[in-house]
Amino acid sequence: MKIALFSDVHANLPAFEAFLNDLDSRRVDTVYCLGDLVGYNVWPNEVIAQIRKRGIATLAGNHDLKPKKMATTAQSLTEPGKSHAYHLINDENRKYLATLPAHIRLEFKLTDGPLNVMLAHGSTRSVDEYVLEDFDEAYVLAMMDEANADILCVGHSHKPYHRVIKASDQNFKHVINIGSVGKPKDGNPDVCYVILSLNKKSGVSNNNGIHVEFIRTSYDVETAAAAIEKSPLPDEFADRLRKAY
Repeated sequence: MKIALFSDVHANLPAFEAFLNDLDSRRVDTVYCLGDLVGYNVWPNEVIAQIRKRGIATLAGNHDLKPKKMATTAQSLTEPGKSHAYHLINDENRKYLATLPAHIRLEFKLTDGPLNVMLAHGSTRSVDEYVLEDFDEAYVLAMMDEANADILCVGHSHKPYHRVIKASDQNFKHVINIGSVGKPKDGNPDVCYVILSLNKKSGVSNNNGIHVEFIRTSYDVETAAAAIEKSPLPDEFADRLRKAY
């Protein structure tokens, strides 16, 4: 089975369209989004429309939760600052974002035994928590044991990695940050997402039991940056797209 995982689109429609075009060229069996459809750019409604049209199962990211706390008014639609990105979201899409789940669990029964994959935006404990590549190993293992997760897939930090942790003499756990479609922070502005491949022999007893492929594809960064600069959003958001930090 090939599972496509992506996250942190952040209303960047040119990047999202490039991702979808690349995804459509590959043979995957299912697709999941780990959240943050909105924030930082001017196309939240267009991104959400494509997510819903394709029926992509999606988690709530920390930015997806922000519109619930904001009221849409005629004045706020042109208000400068970071909040402008959330005021652009229409009422129907606000309701959609408010119903997104916090986690998705996938349970596989394979030759090697059960394999549990947990999808979260930040961590299993908090939507705002960063699970970075150098995070304390004991903390990560405790969190994964708490969630009964053999594979933990996250976004939020926008920095992709695949970390294999030896949990015991016979068991290995995997932590995968899938990077960001619309706002990479690893110095490479290209879209980033993951294809996770499992087979009947995939399991916890083999540190090579799964295959993780990081996909990068280019998009028109200048179009996305220019849209920010023409809007009430801070110009620094455009610079971050160009420099990917």
